[in-house]
Amino acid sequence: MSSENFNDEYWMQLAYVQAALAAAQGEIPVGAILVSNGQVIGAGYNAPIKLSDPTAHAEIQALRAACLSLNNYRLPEDTTLYVTLEPCTMCVGALIHARVQRVVFATTEPKAGSLVSARQLLDSGYYNHKFVFEQGCLQAQCSLQLSEFFKQRRNEKKKIRSSKTSLND
Repeated sequence: MSSENFNDEYWMQLAYVQAALAAAQGEIPVGAILVSNGQVIGAGYNAPIKLSDPTAHAEIQALRAACLSLNNYRLPEDTTLYVTLEPCTMCVGALIHARVQRVVFATTEPKAGSLVSARQLLDSGYYNHKFVFEQGCLQAQCSLQLSEFFKQRRNEKKKIRSSKTSLND
């Protein structure tokens, strides 16, 4: 398949796979892919627990991989980030500094999303670089992945609480 046949859904599916890697390690399932000239230049998944690093969000991991491979903190002009969850304030700042041109995210993040949800950072007028963004690509699939992860986590916590209660009886 030639790179001309790859569309947003194709690249977001790769980000979804990255998110599954995070979930398999007990991390919140967020995945990111950076694409330039029809090629993946960086990939990452959420790993703050595994790496003991609060900045190890999927977007940051993908940016680090791309910048290291290109030996430049600024990314090519045609770079698009595909991420399964709306970026937070920290990640939006990093995307601005790296000069990402376009961001496609699957689902919103009501508490920390910084493009359309909790904040609209690009509307602030503070930044000398802005990127275009689109939302909703594979939204149902990525939202379900997050919901199922948190449902499983809640069920595990209930089991722990009920086993502690049983021991105290």
